[in-house]
Amino acid sequence: MRKYTLLFLLMPALSFAQSDTLFIRKIYDEALVNGHSYRNLRSLCKDIGARLTGSAEAEMAIRWGEALLRSYSLDNVQLQEFKAPHWERGNTESGWISTEKGRLHQLRLLALGGSVGTEGLLEGDVIEVMGIDEMQALPPGTVKGKVVFFNRGFDQSYIRTFGAYGACGDQRRSGALEAGKLGAKAVIIRSLAQNHDHFPHTGGMHYEDGQPRIPAAALSTNDADTLALWLQSTKVKLSMELDCRELPDVMTHNVMAEIVGQDPKSVITFGGHLDSWDVGEGAHDDGAGIAHSIEAIRLLKALGYKPRYTLRCVLFMNEENGNNGGQSYAKWTKARGERQVAAIESDRGGFLPEGFDVEGTDEQVKWVKDLAKVLYDFRLSRFEKGGSGVDISPLKDEFPGILMLGMDINSQEYFDHHHTHHDVFEQVNKRELELGSAAMASMIYLIDRYLGEGAAD
Repeated sequence: MRKYTLLFLLMPALSFAQSDTLFIRKIYDEALVNGHSYRNLRSLCKDIGARLTGSAEAEMAIRWGEALLRSYSLDNVQLQEFKAPHWERGNTESGWISTEKGRLHQLRLLALGGSVGTEGLLEGDVIEVMGIDEMQALPPGTVKGKVVFFNRGFDQSYIRTFGAYGACGDQRRSGALEAGKLGAKAVIIRSLAQNHDHFPHTGGMHYEDGQPRIPAAALSTNDADTLALWLQSTKVKLSMELDCRELPDVMTHNVMAEIVGQDPKSVITFGGHLDSWDVGEGAHDDGAGIAHSIEAIRLLKALGYKPRYTLRCVLFMNEENGNNGGQSYAKWTKARGERQVAAIESDRGGFLPEGFDVEGTDEQVKWVKDLAKVLYDFRLSRFEKGGSGVDISPLKDEFPGILMLGMDINSQEYFDHHHTHHDVFEQVNKRELELGSAAMASMIYLIDRYLGEGAAD
């Protein structure tokens, strides 16, 4: 195990030069005045669109990313090949709720990613629960043959909305698995969203070998409220048709480019995920992170920065329904004998950047806080222990103790758009996107400048 933690314990207090502030000022000037983030995001969203792994759009996004990175005269632009799941939604979902007295309401719903189809019109009585634990505590046989409606919504008391998302995400990921074990016919969930509107939110779910596989879909929050209200006074039947299917795995690619450093085998990885769900345009999730990452390496290249470590921008594929891109990248870089000294991800949308979460030890968090003092004048003030990113997370297994950061962005509107038809280019603010690119480039610069020579030893 590499002695990353010891490095942080032994590092002296940081002392910044005026040149650091001046260079970061140049990064922001270039991003805000001559930036490419917004136009690149527009092209990804409008020229390609939604980009679910295995789709033609995902393949075109790979080609788009490779061509764009080559256009900036970067080093070692290449594709890294791997296999990934291929799921398709098929025809548009249909759904209704009805009562014995003939009352009828059409639902807005989306199949959850990875769900099986209904093989025609599926119908069943609805039973409402607030979560998996509540369902499992019901008397035996209660949910058998029923459609389970998971109706736990966002806890609005959370200041950071990602906390609310995490607190109710198990019903999307595992609701169908656990309900299937109890004999349920299907699952519908309240969309993982803080607001009330007509847009259902899709997202990944999973089954287990040897367990029943039942269909699963998400309702818009407005329709979830309607269904809950009806269930207070009457029995409700759901009628639903999903046409989704699982296809054989496909060969796909991560896209990479570098600025080679003085120590070429020691690498700072940064990126976002190129794939998106198959609705909307994947603008905030994660077209914005792709725009941030490409612009960060462009900014450093344009300003003539000569790094100590190799700076590698990675456009990861398959974050949404497998994370095979992140897993394969971690194994690939390890097999090449590289030393990953730090990794940064942007996967929280294109809103105003506020700082960076640090996934690591208390010593690493303290070091980043000291490092980031120079960023306070650029309105980056939040540097706390937290998560980094799904794509870069497998690097922890291959490089224990690696410094991991996730760009922290104002999240108050993020879950209005996440995994919906509403996640389109028009919902991204140009200036906020550019500020995010500058923040990422600045953090890469500071880590490269100040992470000790022993970091990779």
